[in-house]
Amino acid sequence: MNNRLYGNLIFELSKEGRKGYSLPKNNYGSYEIPASMQRAEEAQLPECDELTVVRHYTNLSNNNFGVDTGFYPLGSCTMKYNPKINEEMAALPQFQNLHPEQPMDTVKGALALVSLLEKSLCELTGLAHFTFKPYAGAHGELTGLMTIDNYHRQRGDIQRKKVIVPDSAHGTNPASAAVCGLEIIEVKSTSQGIVDLVDLERIVEQEGPNIAAMMMTNPNTLGLFETSIPEIAKLIHNCGGLMYYDGANLNPMLGASRPGDMGFDVMHINLHKTFSTPHGGGGPGAGPVGVREGLQDYFPFVSPYHGNFGVMMRAYAYILSLGREHIKEVGPLAVLNANYIKECLKDVYELPIDTICCHEFVFDGLKDKTTVSTDCPTVSTDCPTVSTDCPTVSTDCPTGVTTMDVAKRLLDYGYHAPTIYFPLLFHESLMIEPTENESKETLDGFIDVMRKIAEEAKTDPEMVKSAPHNTPIGRVDDVLAAKHPVVTYRQLKNEIM
Repeated sequence: MNNRLYGNLIFELSKEGRKGYSLPKNNYGSYEIPASMQRAEEAQLPECDELTVVRHYTNLSNNNFGVDTGFYPLGSCTMKYNPKINEEMAALPQFQNLHPEQPMDTVKGALALVSLLEKSLCELTGLAHFTFKPYAGAHGELTGLMTIDNYHRQRGDIQRKKVIVPDSAHGTNPASAAVCGLEIIEVKSTSQGIVDLVDLERIVEQEGPNIAAMMMTNPNTLGLFETSIPEIAKLIHNCGGLMYYDGANLNPMLGASRPGDMGFDVMHINLHKTFSTPHGGGGPGAGPVGVREGLQDYFPFVSPYHGNFGVMMRAYAYILSLGREHIKEVGPLAVLNANYIKECLKDVYELPIDTICCHEFVFDGLKDKTTVSTDCPTVSTDCPTVSTDCPTVSTDCPTGVTTMDVAKRLLDYGYHAPTIYFPLLFHESLMIEPTENESKETLDGFIDVMRKIAEEAKTDPEMVKSAPHNTPIGRVDDVLAAKHPVVTYRQLKNEIM
């Protein structure tokens, strides 16, 4: 799009003296601002007329990608569609305009909603109590670990400061434990991608009296159901520790199984993932923490208020819309969609663990990493061995096409990229998670594009490696952008000069 208003910053559209607003008449008089609070110079603000501003930000919004505009196969994040009825309920003025300091007797309806949401989550998870104070998933993790730490300290087990975390865990698990002042012990995964019981038994034998908890995601970050949960829970409970469930991957469990029934004592739920409230863009989130009976007395003080109430409203509307009968279909449909994509692509993308997955799965880059060209200047014809039986040297060139390249090329076809280079167990991880909302037609379109990119990697690898080509901004230097971000117009202007 060549529209000048589309590619420029709002500062670059500024013309001195132009205005897009008019202030009402001042009926309050004039007041002197203390010198200590005054600016040394005028604020550098753009001066634009209203139409220019409207067009600029409307064009920018059209460049956004979200679940309302396209398929969002982001692994481990459950970017599901947010039904509009949720938004209508959250926008009700009786709820939207509440203030946290209102008298208790004026917010009885809101408190009743929180109580009903708690009962629903207890039923869905098999736990007994929830606190809604945490504002997001990581905050929920920290709250859950603080609950566990309080439990041990108040029982006199002050030496229990170690938390077992699988090597396939989300990065927030060890981070939350460290913030809580706990030490992390990593347990290995087997070649099949699940917790290695032998390694866990070794850890428990060595550290038993010091173990505060074990954190697990189920299904794990490889999209695999941990089949040894009962044995793991028994090992941890027998040594005096507690089981913590990272609820980031709860979506495929809805209607299939409950963490409380598996032996988990504490868990957090990402309401902004599993229960269809808006997810992404930095918030809002909600990370309520659930516990088994008896542990509610150890909840820490993390906020004087319930968390993001609007998110809770949307989650409760979602639960009511589906009802007891249809919420049981969420998990099985998410699992079906994931396995369908996996089976349709595993002949062209490397599948390191070929088994039934849950809501997500992980490829290890392209399966065939060579081009179809026979002109390969980089291949030596010298036999690399001293053997007289010299093997035939392949004339296929390595494509050099990486998971990053595949992700960038997807943008040209109008798809958001899956999660890449996570989990860290594989070098070229490509993590795909379709939610239960997606139709077979949508999945087939994505599959066709993924297959087309695999073919392009063989026939025209340079085109894939230089993607994207059809976006407003082409391939950027991600490392430079991360290490030296330009976050203000003044900084950008100075750098250009």
